[in-house]
Amino acid sequence: MNSHHEPVDPDHYRKAIGRFATGVSVVTTKAGGLDHAMTVNSLTSVSLEPVLMLISVEREARFHDAVIANGTWGVSILDAAQRPHAVWLSTRGRPLHGQLDRVPHHRHESGVPLLDGSLATIVCRTADTLVSGDHTIVVGDVLSLQIAEQPGEALVYFRGRFGSQK
Repeated sequence: MNSHHEPVDPDHYRKAIGRFATGVSVVTTKAGGLDHAMTVNSLTSVSLEPVLMLISVEREARFHDAVIANGTWGVSILDAAQRPHAVWLSTRGRPLHGQLDRVPHHRHESGVPLLDGSLATIVCRTADTLVSGDHTIVVGDVLSLQIAEQPGEALVYFRGRFGSQK
């Protein structure tokens, strides 16, 4: 039996997947003496035994080569008050040098920057990668994590807009 179907329009797919509410985080690493950061909503818990998570990184993004080169990366799960940071770090073409100058952050012992005021921060070491479509799926062993003492409001992304959820 030969099944023929029309290819899915990428813009239509983007609109459909935009109906799926996701949390917002910033992924960071340090490579070539520079901090690299990227706003993501493609963050997934993979396993509890061992503790693994994944991010999906567009291969054309500057962050891609940096995270592959370093192998250690941080995740800052954003509070709703951090929306300006999410917007800034998702702006295409922003300067690479000093991109975290306007974002309060601290460093993990690995040198990876983590955003201050986040709901949680997680540091991972790359365990595996898989090239799929125009992205690389990066799976990381969770090395350490910190959870904010006071839970705030989560920054969420739905239908192409940022919002918040308690």
